[in-house]
Amino acid sequence: MSIKVIVRNKRATFDYTLLEKFEAGIALQGTEIKSLRQGKASINESFIIIEEGNEAYLINMLIPHYEFGNISNHKEDRKRKLLLHKREIKKIYHSIKAQGASIVPLSVYFKDALVKVELAIAKGKKIHDKRQDSLEKDAKRNIQRELQGSI
Repeated sequence: MSIKVIVRNKRATFDYTLLEKFEAGIALQGTEIKSLRQGKASINESFIIIEEGNEAYLINMLIPHYEFGNISNHKEDRKRKLLLHKREIKKIYHSIKAQGASIVPLSVYFKDALVKVELAIAKGKKIHDKRQDSLEKDAKRNIQRELQGSI
């Protein structure tokens, strides 16, 4: 299996504490696939909702128009259906209701010929959590630097 990452949400790990990760397919139109093959997409402001307890949708994912498309080109920021098993949707739905968490897309990638979305159940970080993570990252970096210098 070959995996080619199209786009990552780099802010997700900074703004959220990731609790559990899932992989989902995504229902796309033909020109959207062609635009993704060119590596054009953005999930920075996107989020996932569950409607009626059994349908998951990706909102605000921006896939620009395919430049060689015709009049039937796709709408850039339309609501896109996520392809998950019903038991996964129920599990996600109950965990976000119980914990007050959000569902955040982490990355979009090609897995063989299929487009997949990695999503996570996440809780928002407070400012002091972000500072603590930054201090831990700096400490790890300093330890690595010291180990590299002693070799």
